[in-house]
Amino acid sequence: MSEFSLSMREVTKDYDGVRVLDVPELDVRQGEFFSLLGPSGSGKTTGLRLVAGFEAPTAGRIIINGQDVARVRAEKRNIGLVFQNYALFPHMTVAENVAFPLHMRSLSARDIERRVAEVLEQVDLAPFRDRNAATLSGGQQQRVAIARAIVYEPDLLLMDEPLGALDRRLRARLQGELRGLHHRLGIPIVYVTHDQDEAMALSDRVAIMNGGHIVQLGAPKELYDSPASLFVSNFLGDNNTLPARIAGPGRASLDGGATMPIKRTGAPAGTPADLTIRPERLRLVAEAEGAGQPDGPGFDGVIADVVALGAMTQYNVRIDGVGALWASVQNSAHAFSGVPGDRVGVRWELDDVHVFPREPGAPGGPSAADEATMATADA
Repeated sequence: MSEFSLSMREVTKDYDGVRVLDVPELDVRQGEFFSLLGPSGSGKTTGLRLVAGFEAPTAGRIIINGQDVARVRAEKRNIGLVFQNYALFPHMTVAENVAFPLHMRSLSARDIERRVAEVLEQVDLAPFRDRNAATLSGGQQQRVAIARAIVYEPDLLLMDEPLGALDRRLRARLQGELRGLHHRLGIPIVYVTHDQDEAMALSDRVAIMNGGHIVQLGAPKELYDSPASLFVSNFLGDNNTLPARIAGPGRASLDGGATMPIKRTGAPAGTPADLTIRPERLRLVAEAEGAGQPDGPGFDGVIADVVALGAMTQYNVRIDGVGALWASVQNSAHAFSGVPGDRVGVRWELDDVHVFPREPGAPGGPSAADEATMATADA
């Protein structure tokens, strides 16, 4: 068996001469839960449709278990599919729904009964085999859809936003069920979603897509802690973003006028940049406990707003020369507590600040005059 369940090589897709997908290289490992994550129009669903065989790529190879299927019809690819609309037959029982693709493949009655019984045990639906599909809960219907998609033992399971139409509480519960199912079944899954929390909770690895390209690929924690771009940093969670210019080695001048320490970037002095730091990485220090006495990088300011969010509280702190920073504090018996008008210190670790120099030609990026100034400063 191939090391990878799915590989894409130099795959492109054009519509009316416009390139909407460009994937030079992508590998999904055997048994991996792999997510394609991105905003609307990022190319993630186009990628899934190419893998499923609903559309042909303009160029490139799509390899499933070592076989190039780029020009193979969808029905000839051994792939399971689960969509947001589970498309169950409401007049059929659970067992009849699961058996349907086996009847289409002309298996014997004995083989169909054996395989349906095995799969219903795997997805914990054996006691419901004779229930009408329309009478099941949302979670049970999802498991029927998965059972129907894996009953013919596909090489790969594709899932296109299967939880997208559910409310938040049910979606969170079904995420846990889906992750448990994946562990039991061991089948490789390619999962398409625009929901960042969903992708982070479910996946072994995530490919973040934007503008038809994979802009970063990695494990969820790696992507969150070490974003490769401002887009990834902002897309994967809340952020404080501070426009600035590189002032020299290890220093940045904020547009608001303040100067703050940063990690060395290699970018020349004068380079426009965006600095980001996540609200939960900020530490608030009450005035009585040492605000005004530096114990790490930070500024002093005044609480402008407080937002209670149950398990955590968010503080909006106004800082001269900086602007506003949001800090998230996990609620506990000994957690920081403040009210609007309190003076506080805002502290962080140097490694928690990400520096993204702007590319020439990007909005807010260096102009030709800026580049000339930077070159002079470097000389």
